[in-house]
Amino acid sequence: MSGFYQRLQALEPRRQQAFMAALCERLLPNYALYSQTADQGNPRALRAILDLVWERLSVKEAKIDFALQAEKLAELAPCEEDDSFGARRASEAVAALSALLDTLQGEAPEAVLEVSRASRGGVRAFIELTEGEEDGERLAALVRDHPLMADENDFQDAVLEAVEGPLGWDELKALRRLGRNDGFSNLGLSPD
Repeated sequence: MSGFYQRLQALEPRRQQAFMAALCERLLPNYALYSQTADQGNPRALRAILDLVWERLSVKEAKIDFALQAEKLAELAPCEEDDSFGARRASEAVAALSALLDTLQGEAPEAVLEVSRASRGGVRAFIELTEGEEDGERLAALVRDHPLMADENDFQDAVLEAVEGPLGWDELKALRRLGRNDGFSNLGLSPD
């Protein structure tokens, strides 16, 4: 895993941003699901902010006030009193997008690692919740060998490989499609 993180950190900022945007795409359905079940939040507003990020990645000259977008995003976070599983996953989506916006406003060298780890952490939490293993060693093995974690690792590997290559209009569209994952989140869930 450390080789993976070294490669991530070695990327130029725009490539890191593309990596984070693809991961945010896969986190968005978790937010939408929380919004549906808790009748909280605004998935459309979150989508609009992420769309602006993709616009900036595609059109370098795009004039977008990401400080303003960060303010809008802060209002979309689940209330801190809500400690439900859904609220925590929705908060991960907001935090990941927030870290991405930080990089668009200036230096945030750890942001790409935070987003990668948050996405894996959400998968780990979901496995722990659904499989309910108490023993630490067995749980670690279960998480490591779980199909959802394998899928998450394969997805992040594929995104990293994609952003290490050419990153023109067509490649960004393909990366976005990859991140959208047919509407399924990193937990294998879909609001539909």
